[in-house]
Amino acid sequence: MAAAGLRTIRRKIRVVTNIQHITKAMQMVAAAKLRRAQGALTAGRPYWDRMQQLVARVAQAAGQVHHPLLDARPEVRAVGLLAIAGDKGLCGAYNANVARLVVRWVGEQQHPVRTMVVGRKLLPYLRRGGCEVAYSTSAPTGADATPAALSIARRLRDWYETGAVDEVYVCYARFISAIENRPAVVPLMPVSAFATPEEGRGGELEYIFEPEPAELLGRLLPRFVDAQVSHLVLEAAASEHGARMTAMSAATRNAEEMIDTLTLGANRARQAGITKELLEVVTGAEALAEG
Repeated sequence: MAAAGLRTIRRKIRVVTNIQHITKAMQMVAAAKLRRAQGALTAGRPYWDRMQQLVARVAQAAGQVHHPLLDARPEVRAVGLLAIAGDKGLCGAYNANVARLVVRWVGEQQHPVRTMVVGRKLLPYLRRGGCEVAYSTSAPTGADATPAALSIARRLRDWYETGAVDEVYVCYARFISAIENRPAVVPLMPVSAFATPEEGRGGELEYIFEPEPAELLGRLLPRFVDAQVSHLVLEAAASEHGARMTAMSAATRNAEEMIDTLTLGANRARQAGITKELLEVVTGAEALAEG
């Protein structure tokens, strides 16, 4: 009976050890992907910052220019939402946190919400929450991330420019660090968050624009929206890899603790078996001596 129990414990140790190897490998893969995602964020941040500054300056110089992506509509009849999460699990509460925020945010809206989902893991949550999913796609990764993000941005711009929606928001997990991300909802369209004029110049900007500011702004605004969507997709990807690395690190530690506990139990069971056999030998020897 003791031998059978010891074999069971050893079999559990082998199973948990195999699981630990898998979680350790997934942790290392997630760490490598996180480094690449952080590198892409760092490399793209100067372009993103410069684009914001350029659009702000051109918008100030253009004055009361009208553009479909810039003007707020007086009556909001429908709202568009881009929800970004992951295609895979094993990343802690990352997907669930984004899904809960989406469901809560949609429930608070007074207008119909048309949702575009990036990441297959969100679909079951949102359908159970009663959200209308108008379009869904896989989360962009690797070399296809930028073209896929631009395709998503173009579809959102089509929704807004054709009047299918009157406002567009993005729900994503903001990347704070490798161990922390915060789900947030940010406005995307209409594009109205421009910088204020520089102090001491009364709004007079010493720039020469070619072509005219209004025409230049018309070309910049679509690219500004594309750049913003690409930036948010990169942030969501970094958050996912960080969450997966953290979750797999915790799973590896838990497996190690379980192996230690099972090993201790196996040693105790083995010692108990040895002690029992010794007692049987001693008892038998004493019986023979007395006989």
